[in-house]
Amino acid sequence: MARDCIIRGGMVVRSSGVARLDVAIEDGRVSALAPEIGGGARETIDATGLHVFPGVLDAHVHFNDPGRDAWEGVPTGSAALVAGGGTCFIDMPLNSSPPTLTAASFDRKLEACQGRARADFALWGGLTPDNLGDLEALAERGVVGFKAFMSGSGIDDFRRCDDETLFRGMQIAARLGLPVAVHAENDGMTSVLAAAARGAGRTSVRDYLESRPISAEAEAISRALAFAEETGCALHVVHTSSARGVGLIRRAVEEGRSDATCEVCPHYLFFTGDDMERLGARAKCAPPLRSESERAALVREVAAGRVDTIGSDHSPSPPSMKQAGDFFGAWGGVSGAQATLRALITLGIPLEQIASRVSDNVSRRFRLPGKGGIRVDGDADLALVDLSSRAPVAEGELLDRHHLSPYVGQPLAGSIRRTLLRGATVFRDGTLVGPPLGRFLRPPPIDSAGS
Repeated sequence: MARDCIIRGGMVVRSSGVARLDVAIEDGRVSALAPEIGGGARETIDATGLHVFPGVLDAHVHFNDPGRDAWEGVPTGSAALVAGGGTCFIDMPLNSSPPTLTAASFDRKLEACQGRARADFALWGGLTPDNLGDLEALAERGVVGFKAFMSGSGIDDFRRCDDETLFRGMQIAARLGLPVAVHAENDGMTSVLAAAARGAGRTSVRDYLESRPISAEAEAISRALAFAEETGCALHVVHTSSARGVGLIRRAVEEGRSDATCEVCPHYLFFTGDDMERLGARAKCAPPLRSESERAALVREVAAGRVDTIGSDHSPSPPSMKQAGDFFGAWGGVSGAQATLRALITLGIPLEQIASRVSDNVSRRFRLPGKGGIRVDGDADLALVDLSSRAPVAEGELLDRHHLSPYVGQPLAGSIRRTLLRGATVFRDGTLVGPPLGRFLRPPPIDSAGS
């Protein structure tokens, strides 16, 4: 019997290595991997000269649906994701309105995604001082975990966690068997430094950078690790911006003190504070971009396998929100969901490390059924990439809503030739293919997951 599809002649990238393999697909899953697969198929894709990556599982996006879809929206955000080789996203509980803090707001978020997402998706729930009593209901709805801010989120209806709230939330999350993800910056330090700078009329890019030092990140990470150790909660530190932060997390794991994982974003690996001064608010983020020496050190941490996951932290806004004479007042968020895979390839990160950090480890940490790597019986989520290609990112090729990416004009290696979601082509040679096919994913019950 003919298979649904055979991808022939590509260099298949897995966390275990890179090899020339054919990939057979049946019923949306990989049915065989071999140097040469005999027989026919309803569709044959010639991948000669291409690398076949696992689809990017982006565990950190802000698509802002419902309520703030003028900032992005699931249709445009997921279109950008699949154009960048992505096949699954986990949407953060902010900046949608309402944020995903209750069962009712979860239902609204799910409705905003269903039938409109071009990639499979899962959802984060929020953890704030306002919804400790709602965490269990969110877990029952199927969130992958709870996101907490240790400093101000920038959104009034998503309040930061004080220490008591974070500790109590971790106790509940541990009981529910779900991780807590933290934005780790010391709010007392960053808010005082920012207020002092603004009060003195120092409101430039450099003043903003100096108001959020690495020490503020390191202190907050240490505190979150201590709470996680005490409560037994699994901890995920998002957008770690420094090698110092990575080291704190890694030591806690190696010493057996914490079940903790570390996320890094491509913009911390690719850009510096000097680039932020050149690019302006399109490169503004928190924690901020660091010095060249810090950027290079973080790249070394990733290449050495000391970082667990890589997510885009795609967080767009309308252009008007990026314009402010006071740089502190400009919206902070980088649009990068379409650039993750190409940026990592350009940086020279070993291909096996890329596959592990954008796919296998993400699926493992957040228990995404069917996802993770290229393996027999796994979902046929694949990105076919021409590594010989190198070209500047053009604004016209971006599929997010506002195209305010710091990557515009940057020469990036790799061209995403085709993206397949569960065996179906959803993007090919610069064009979206077919209707939205994204399905909602929820972690399996703890017992059935073997955890």
